[in-house]
Amino acid sequence: MAERRGKNGHPVNATSPSTTLLGSLLADPQATAHRPGQAGESTRLDSSLPAQSSAAGPADVDAAASLPHVLPVPVETIGVLRQQVANDVDTIKKERRARGETLDAAALEQVVRAQIRVRVAEWAQEWSIEHTPLTGEQISVLRGELFNRFFLAGSLQQVLERPGVEDILIDGPWMFIDVQGQGRQRMRSPFTADEQALEWVNQMAAMSGHGERLLSYSTGKVDFDLPDGSRVAATLLTEPNLVISIRRHLLEKAGLDDLVTWGSIDTLLQAFLRAAVRAGLSIVIAGDMATGKTTLMRALGREVPVKERLATLEGEPELRLNYDPYGEHAHTIAFRSREGNGERDASGKVTLGELVDTSMRYRASRVMVGEVRGTEAVAMLKAMMMGGAGSMCTLHAKDPESVIDRLMVPLTEAGLNDSAAYRLIAAAVDLIVYVDRIDEIDLGGSEHRFVTHVWETAGISERGAVSLNHLFQPNEDIGEERAVPTTSAMNSRRAKRLARNGFPTNWRAQRPRGTWAALTLVGDGTVAS
Repeated sequence: MAERRGKNGHPVNATSPSTTLLGSLLADPQATAHRPGQAGESTRLDSSLPAQSSAAGPADVDAAASLPHVLPVPVETIGVLRQQVANDVDTIKKERRARGETLDAAALEQVVRAQIRVRVAEWAQEWSIEHTPLTGEQISVLRGELFNRFFLAGSLQQVLERPGVEDILIDGPWMFIDVQGQGRQRMRSPFTADEQALEWVNQMAAMSGHGERLLSYSTGKVDFDLPDGSRVAATLLTEPNLVISIRRHLLEKAGLDDLVTWGSIDTLLQAFLRAAVRAGLSIVIAGDMATGKTTLMRALGREVPVKERLATLEGEPELRLNYDPYGEHAHTIAFRSREGNGERDASGKVTLGELVDTSMRYRASRVMVGEVRGTEAVAMLKAMMMGGAGSMCTLHAKDPESVIDRLMVPLTEAGLNDSAAYRLIAAAVDLIVYVDRIDEIDLGGSEHRFVTHVWETAGISERGAVSLNHLFQPNEDIGEERAVPTTSAMNSRRAKRLARNGFPTNWRAQRPRGTWAALTLVGDGTVAS
């Protein structure tokens, strides 16, 4: 029989079982569930692998990539066993409902574990008739993979749990991992073929509630969330391999205090931005890719007074301000745009612009748009101008000088002429905050993300453009690349609103150089203080 090969060239033999790369990539299901003390589940196959520590390093990735122990289990078997367990659990749920009982999260986990033991024991007994029996350790790993596939991210779960992992991209046989503060690392993919990767994508998509739009060659791409909140984008619109991108939200709980600790803002900017949010000033946060725009806006969202209601509008859920189990922050309703049902099928599509109008019907006092990219900019700015005081959005701009031009693009695409677009920006936006990044990892240094500019809008200039008043900016005279106060006088109305919310009017005289800690840069050998 001819050997069948997958799209990326990996052999997929229909008669001889392909092996499943589990081994050191699999986490102990007790650890991944964060429920210590439950014995009898999975353990690591290689005791020489380093335990999880406070920082991931190349040794961790190399150990995971080596996969010294490979289970001789057909890929199809994992899927079949998982489906059997799912069917068992569904039956148990129906029986419980018929008796008027329900399964909470803890009880459901116990049921799943029990059914996994039963199904794996039955399968292992049949497998041993014609094959080498699995060891006790291998059976534990198989149980762990089934548990992870049922609740978590399957074979990728332990990679996701490595401390500091920000992004994972799988491109055919290779996996690229971006670790915070360490740059990019390359290793073998945990999937042996595109077919296996495709099965994982669709299984995870179905579990996330997006099963009505799975990945196929007719669909081309799919986006969904993993149980831990990580964002997955997978596509077959690439050649020759299926590509999977996973983005983690490491800084999901970060507040302004954390940003001060990390050097993204100083204590003066912290006090200024906190007062600006509480005073209801509308803010645009701009910057290039990976500069921390979303992290800053999420921190500002936590400063919205508890008495208010906040609506977040995103294509990909990154702000996650609605996850507030203790009610410590403003009530947040998380709206999410929706793509059509296929590449050429727009039915069911909901745009961010439509969501701006929708959110107002739920009595949201403020609106936060994850990233303004298209014609939703018009709806967003109108919401800022017509009652959404204190609303915020992020904007991709490669340098500080291009912020207004970058905001003009979606406005003109929406049909506004230059004059109308400038007037809309000037009327709707109070503050623009620019964040930047210096990456010196390849030079032996660190990655620095920080605010460099804060402007307030000051009406229309004589040339008909938006006039900006520089409140904070870098100061070359003292060698400071981060935002420090300027001598420009702030609009008196806004200054009074800030003062009523705890920010003094004489702030420039108190801290003319800001309160930044020293910044050491490797590239030019200078030290700013």
